[in-house]
Amino acid sequence: MEEDFRQQSTETGTPADRAGSPGRPWWFSVAVWVRDLTLSVLIAVVVILFVYQPVKVEGTSMMPSLVDQERIFINKFIYRFGLGEIERGDLVVFWFPGDPSKSYIKRVIGLPGDVVEIRKGLVYVNGELLEEPYVPPEYRDRQSRPPLRVPPDHYYVMGDHRTSSNDSRNWGPVARDQIYGKAVFVYWPPEKLGPIQ
Repeated sequence: MEEDFRQQSTETGTPADRAGSPGRPWWFSVAVWVRDLTLSVLIAVVVILFVYQPVKVEGTSMMPSLVDQERIFINKFIYRFGLGEIERGDLVVFWFPGDPSKSYIKRVIGLPGDVVEIRKGLVYVNGELLEEPYVPPEYRDRQSRPPLRVPPDHYYVMGDHRTSSNDSRNWGPVARDQIYGKAVFVYWPPEKLGPIQ
């Protein structure tokens, strides 16, 4: 008898509360659902506007890393607030210097202060051959460019498909304030799903 009394006394609330609170009006559950949905949408909008943005790749200049019509996410937060430095090898998205209404995606080859030279399609940075496993031999052109020192707050960028890329070889380095994102993730097509190398 004493044991039964202890079990009963540890239960809290009324029998109606323990049965799932049937005393609450039906609209209370709807209000909670609307609140949660609104919060989720708000968080998604903030993430898309300030952190990740979906974009569509147009053109073949970044093949084979990225192909025409692929959908990718770019991280707009990492460079904007100084959480990460732009590094050689990054795939960056920027406003095209010749027409700021267009955006391009290219790979960073030269950092501020670097001397970039191209000899018969091979890239040399500060006099040393740059290893570029992302450029297949059939995508490399045989052009040469004289040495160029990258100005402060600028970056020398090139497409991986060198024979079909309009890049810093043609219009020079890109200013830091024109770069607004880093390509980080392919989400379409499903077979390419994953982080960008």
